[in-house]
Amino acid sequence: MVARLCEQGWTVVACDIDPERQRQAQAAGAWLADTPQQAAQALCADGVLIVCVVSAAQSREVLLGAQGAWAALRPGHTVMLCPTVSPQDTEALAERLLAQGVGCIDAPMSGGPARARDGSMSLMLAAPDALLARHEALLAALSGQRFRISARVGDGARTKLVNNLLAGINLVGAAEALALADRLGLDLNTTLDVIEQSSGQSWIGSDRMRRALADDLAPRAHVTLLAKDTALALAVARQAGFAGPLGEHAARVFEQAAARDAHSDDAVLLRHLRQSPGGPGPESGSEAQG
Repeated sequence: MVARLCEQGWTVVACDIDPERQRQAQAAGAWLADTPQQAAQALCADGVLIVCVVSAAQSREVLLGAQGAWAALRPGHTVMLCPTVSPQDTEALAERLLAQGVGCIDAPMSGGPARARDGSMSLMLAAPDALLARHEALLAALSGQRFRISARVGDGARTKLVNNLLAGINLVGAAEALALADRLGLDLNTTLDVIEQSSGQSWIGSDRMRRALADDLAPRAHVTLLAKDTALALAVARQAGFAGPLGEHAARVFEQAAARDAHSDDAVLLRHLRQSPGGPGPESGSEAQG
């Protein structure tokens, strides 16, 4: 996102706890800040602070922590919340910001690093119309797929959790289908070729299972992320009095996989299911297909 904005001519001040990310941001053309507060101090009168972290706790630390942006935010500033968190956490942060005269755009994103870099990721936007209109140029620079969800902050978070629950279900289903194909003695690459051109195809299934078959588990999307997101989606479902047949099972698979392979990409689900009781062990002859 930093590289995309710098390339488009925006002035960007970046703050990250990872020194390598800071170096990358600087190489892309961004100015650097040591703390979120310093980053907020650099905002122009109608500037936007983009919070792009993993969890609600990290969001609160960025905004409200000892070196958080809160102390430097002023009326006219806007905070854009991109993490996948619960609607209640989004609403609570937005309420704190509004009390200080700071706008809030609920803006979960989807698409991964490559699509963020080329500006084709999806943004699910929930905020008052006037606030979105004021920052339309920035949002357009970040995303060619902007979905106006509603004016109610929190609805972006709700939409993202619905999406990610389905993504989790699809990914577990794809891994289960290939694990079954393995048990049946089928070639997994050929099986996936068929699935990709047939009714069983899903984008996340193809993306992750291709990596799994290449034994490429370098984390683009840590398995812990969908473990977190499916759990959040189930919590929202319970609050709404809804209990579906698949979400809990998918969340359990992610929870178990994350406990075993927390530092792996979520493509690790195929290995997890292939090694489930009764499945082919790592020394099985069919392992060479993967």
